[in-house]
Amino acid sequence: MKKYAAEAMGTFALVFAGTGSIVINEISNGAITHAGIAVTFGLVVLAMIYTLGDVSGAHLNPAVTLGFWTARRMPGHEVLPYIVSQILGAVAASATLKILFPANRLLGATLPSGSEAQSFMLEFILTLLLMFTILSVSTGAKEKGITAGIAVGAIIGLEAMFAGPICGASMNPARSLAPAFVSLHPEHLWIYLIAPILGAATATLACRCIREEGCCSPTTQPNTTL
Repeated sequence: MKKYAAEAMGTFALVFAGTGSIVINEISNGAITHAGIAVTFGLVVLAMIYTLGDVSGAHLNPAVTLGFWTARRMPGHEVLPYIVSQILGAVAASATLKILFPANRLLGATLPSGSEAQSFMLEFILTLLLMFTILSVSTGAKEKGITAGIAVGAIIGLEAMFAGPICGASMNPARSLAPAFVSLHPEHLWIYLIAPILGAATATLACRCIREEGCCSPTTQPNTTL
């Protein structure tokens, strides 16, 4: 149960800080800025990896969990509890933001600024690159790679920085589902549920092609650390 509690807590922190920065940026007339929002997402993920990585692997993302399962790095019976824990943590974070900022309409929900097809492809590619990075730097569940958190936090911040204004750069079904559910604005939600999952699954294939030895082969640990 410690692993599932860690996933819930870590995803709570991710959604609370990340979408919270969007909400506060709106009500403060841009005080945080888009760059600040991107950095917030990257830093909170980095912090949670070093805080919880040795407990649950700090997936914080259903697409990442499914990606690890596709890569044969975690047993199937842990996938659903991980995803449920992540969604519960994310919903709790959005509910907390709703209590703190009841006048905010979207609570940081991800919405495309262009066409749905454009945002779908962006989310697919962004998650593919994220998952490929995670698979390449991850270690066993009881280890904390010194540079793993930096690499993953950096790729999230980078992708949010350049793609956020177009698609929201969610790369995380739980991060998008929670504010959409709590704010009752599920428009375009299918993009942010399907594209990241497909992108993470495709990343495991790319990993096998480029890093055949060890990257996507089964490990001796039942789980993984980002």
